[in-house]
Parts: sequence; C-alpha cells; structure tokens
Amino acid sequence: MTPFEIALLALVVGAAVATAALRSVLSSVVAFGAYSLGIAIVWVFLRAPDVGLTEAAVGAGVMTVLFLLTIVKTEHPDTERTFERLDLRAAGVAAALVLVLSTTLFALPAVGDANSAVSDDDVTEYYLDNAYEETEVKNAVTAVLAAYRGFDTMGEAAVVYSAGVGLLVVLDRGVFG
Repeated sequence: MTPFEIALLALVVGAAVATAALRSVLSSVVAFGAYSLGIAIVWVFLRAPDVGLTEAAVGAGVMTVLFLLTIVKTEHPDTERTFERLDLRAAGVAAALVLVLSTTLFALPAVGDANSAVSDDDVTEYYLDNAYEETEVKNAVTAVLAAYRGFDTMGEAAVVYSAGVGLLVVLDRGVFG
C-alpha cells in the first residue's frame, strides 16, 4: 500500500469510529461528513468517479447540511463527556464482522490491473463492441449508464432528487404548499 492509501484508510476508519463514538451530535455530524468525503475519494481512486461524485454530493454535501440544519432546529442537551460509553459486545461483533469481510480483500485484483476479470469479461466486451451501434451515443460510459443501466441510473437520480426535496423541506421553502 502507498502512503496515500494508508492515510486514506486511516481517515475513513478514524472518521467512522469518531462518528459512532463522539457524544456531541455536532461533532458526530462533522465526523460523518469527513467519512463521506473519504469514501468519495476512495471511489475516485478506484476509478469510479461517477460514484465518487454522487457520494461527495449526497453523502458529504447534502446529508451533512441536512444533519446540521436538523441540529439547529432541535434542542440538544449539554454534555459533560466527549465520547459515548463503549458497548464491548457490540464493538466485538462489529470488529468480528470487519475481520470476516476483510478476508475477501485479498481476492480482489489490484487497482488498474490489466489482467483483472473486468477487463476481459464478456459483458465488458459486449458493451465496447455494441454500445455505439445499439445506443447511437458517442461515449461508451454514457451509453452504459443511460441505456444498459438505465434503471439503476434512474434510481440514483431519484435519490439525488429526494435529497434535494428533503433539503428544501428542512429549509422551509414551501415545497408542498
């Protein structure tokens, strides 16, 4: 692993732990925003910039703003402790789950590996061979997102739209009346 990857992993894990462990709701929301931004960078690093952009916009952007606005509109008690008390059983279960899921990481190809299963997969070859003729779109990525994965893209658009409507409702912009 490169130093950048190690730092990014430390950011994501540290922000996730801070989100769960901080007692102050405001501090927890800020840690969640940092977590979402870290995950967005991970997606860009894994060569999925569309997913990274969506994560940055919805996760780090819209959701953080919604959480902060919710805090402003609600009362929150003063806290004496900085961190929540740790439930050791729950932490043990979470750690065990992370360890079990981490065993699958060794089966993944390296990022950008020319011999990965995706590069010579039948579906990938079909998209590259037929995308231009079947969709009449000049960009293969756009053809895949708009034509072959149209329902998935429509679902992503619905999520972004719902987040926007939620933001307008929280801001009292009179969306529904």
